[in-house]
Amino acid sequence: MSGDVPVTVWERPVRGTRGPAPARTHAQLTAAAVALADSGGLAAVSVRRVARELGTGPASLYRYVTSREDLVDLMQDAAAGEIDLTVPPSGDPVEDLTSLALAVRAVHLRHPWLLDVPDEPLRIGPNGLAYLEHALAALAPAPLTGQAKLEAVAMLTALVTTLTRAEVQSGGSPTPRQRAQAAYLARAAAGGSHPLLTEALAAGPVAHPLENDPRPLFARMVRRVLAGLTGLTS
Repeated sequence: MSGDVPVTVWERPVRGTRGPAPARTHAQLTAAAVALADSGGLAAVSVRRVARELGTGPASLYRYVTSREDLVDLMQDAAAGEIDLTVPPSGDPVEDLTSLALAVRAVHLRHPWLLDVPDEPLRIGPNGLAYLEHALAALAPAPLTGQAKLEAVAMLTALVTTLTRAEVQSGGSPTPRQRAQAAYLARAAAGGSHPLLTEALAAGPVAHPLENDPRPLFARMVRRVLAGLTGLTS
């Protein structure tokens, strides 16, 4: 009916009031889809290919999902379930959310296809809700409104995605082109025509952030952004 209110994959019953019990579960579909994405990227995932992995026909999966987007929802939420949310907040929002950001980064590095999932503010499932609740608990001491706290979590998520995408795209080490760019920047700073740049780089030579372990730089940038968003320092 045209007046029906759409529901998410989380709320849609797999089994109706009649008919046989379902032969598959969301967990099975999700595991197959994640395996395809881990090996071939997000583009490798389709209802047809998941059905093939499960040894069934595509039509049989449409009682569980209505589209590929449902599969992506299931996949993203399964990845969110890999984030450890068992450590209670310490009372330091900046440090607690920096630790959370590092955990999210680790999940993205295990599943790089997450970086290709279209950004939808309300793409959230049960594990995503648990993540959001945990992040808001970490922000409890911050003198922010509820809306500002939600915006801070959204900003943190966007920052983690941006930083991790740059890390993944670089392949974990600087390319010859990136090394050449760093050398060009160093020569420009040494030339004297850009005194503020020279002052900013006076502490040491220009180095690509992936020359060493990228985690300290990642955490440092996240802390600075969080300090600005919350008005707090750790």
